Amino acid sequence: QVQLVESGGGLVQAGGSLRLSCAASGRTLSSYGMGWFRQAPGKEREFVAAISRSGVTTYYGDPVKGRFTISRDNAKNTVYLQMNSLKPEDTAVYYCAAYTPPYGSSWWNSHPDYWGQGTQVTVSS
Repeated sequence: QVQLVESGGGLVQAGGSLRLSCAASGRTLSSYGMGWFRQAPGKEREFVAAISRSGVTTYYGDPVKGRFTISRDNAKNTVYLQMNSLKPEDTAVYYCAAYTPPYGSSWWNSHPDYWGQGTQVTVSS
């Protein structure tokens, strides 16, 4: 089992940047495909990005393509989400998540097995 803790959220003006971190403990992060999700008030949880175990392959939701970048440092057991050109509609609680095997062709589109507690990101206009 793996425990996930997000950090780096906060208040930022539109057009600004934030970097979220997700620190893992309990098991080696390199065992898992990893993802970020977000949930705005009154809305369903939404896929943001995912990264393969090696870090070679990444996937993004359409609303964040070209603005957000997911990365990982397996030596530090940490996953990151660099968020640039932030918009008020990016305001949400952001969750880190870990996917367990098997990893089929659309593993990133499945339901992760482990979740962090979330970190709030607020973008002011």
